[in-house]
Amino acid sequence: MPDLIETTLAAAVNDGGAIGQILIRKTESGEFVLSHRNDELKRGRRHFTRPEDAIEIAKYDETGNYRPLKTAPSLRHGWQLKAAGLGELRRALDYFYPGRLAALNAWKAHRLVTTTLRETLNRQSGMYRVAAKISDAQINDVVGNVCKSNGGCLRTILWKRDASGAAPSTKLPPGKYDPACDQSGGNRPAIPLLCQEPCAVLLNECRKAVKSDTNE
Repeated sequence: MPDLIETTLAAAVNDGGAIGQILIRKTESGEFVLSHRNDELKRGRRHFTRPEDAIEIAKYDETGNYRPLKTAPSLRHGWQLKAAGLGELRRALDYFYPGRLAALNAWKAHRLVTTTLRETLNRQSGMYRVAAKISDAQINDVVGNVCKSNGGCLRTILWKRDASGAAPSTKLPPGKYDPACDQSGGNRPAIPLLCQEPCAVLLNECRKAVKSDTNE
């Protein structure tokens, strides 16, 4: 019997849905076909048939550079991956967007715990300890640049700046904090990529901002 994640996936694909930069289509034979959203009508795509193939597809961007943040809007074009059923579809999406289906499952069940940026920064050690000295104004700039959907990250932010409940950045549109908003800017039903706590990429940029200010 399908669990909550697979039920959510089934509903999304029946509506011709998507997740991140990936379009999901269901064939008459019951298979699922994944491709880049912009490649729906593109010919000459390279075909893949195993969920594990998603690892290689997602590893590098269009120019061959490694993608450290899998939810960055830099997924390469020119591929098509077939999944035999909901189980394989789920595995493939877990490779494309690690941990995001689990976060979605917890959110749907009202069990997803979020962590503020300040709390995350304050528990850092070693070379990242200095990041806790970042000012609110710097946070506003850094989050606005690193987390923006256009060129930054396609996750929907659920965490706050600090215990006051302040939004992480006023430079991001309200839709960046709304799971109902498609961060890829499409017009299809989309499964949200939820962000429950600040990632390592953002923490590193916070550290850089503090170090840069200190060195001036």
